[in-house]
Amino acid sequence: MLSNSLDTRTAIFLAAMCSQSYQQLENGNDSIVLPKSYRMVSPCTATSIFGVRELFGFIAESDGQIVIVFRGTSTTSDWISDIIARQTAFPYAAEEGLVHKGFIDIYSSARKQILASLRKLSAHKTLYITGHSLGGSLAILCAADLATNTRFKMPSVYTYASPRVGNPEFASLFNHRTGPHYRIYNTNDIVPELPPFLYKSPRTNLIYHYLHVKKGVELTFQAGSVSANHAMDNYFKELSKLDPRYTQRLNAQNPGFCPDV
Repeated sequence: MLSNSLDTRTAIFLAAMCSQSYQQLENGNDSIVLPKSYRMVSPCTATSIFGVRELFGFIAESDGQIVIVFRGTSTTSDWISDIIARQTAFPYAAEEGLVHKGFIDIYSSARKQILASLRKLSAHKTLYITGHSLGGSLAILCAADLATNTRFKMPSVYTYASPRVGNPEFASLFNHRTGPHYRIYNTNDIVPELPPFLYKSPRTNLIYHYLHVKKGVELTFQAGSVSANHAMDNYFKELSKLDPRYTQRLNAQNPGFCPDV
């Protein structure tokens, strides 16, 4: 069931932005297609869970908005491993909860670059932070960090198929310090159910508590497989049904920006 307060057009627009992060990963920075009113500020690179420096998204801006986009991974759940699902302190706010170590390690490897780019941009612009899958987790961590430590207070956050990121204390920090925030998920997608509420490390027997951030916005679609139910393009397709005229206009005005669904 969709939240009555969800800005559907923003959700569609940012879903298309997320799809461009996968285009970037596959074909490089020059392959990114942005709406005509936007310009590229900088790509974002980070060290992946596998220890490789990779493109993980980009920052773009228009006259009135800044958008930070994070991509996910090409698989569904293999990156939530027994080793990295343990939690560690969120390092960018004092005593404000625990977060997934694998996710925060990736975000921390990109943080310096993100902050350097934002210092050159106007804090009077509306900041949107978005991401799909693992990228949704990075978006949540980034938003909590920026809201706490930069001029960009109360950023708007739209995530798609994000897994759980941290414990109840961290979720509370995020919920109270960020602006409008929507965690959009497919009820047939397994990734938003990871890690489980209670996660017991098989290596240490320690138990970690995970809680989703608010506000959950439910979609229900069946695309035929585990991977298809998680795919960004299928999230976009489902959201586009909520305002097909807007989607058609967005696509017509910006050829190549929207996923071909």
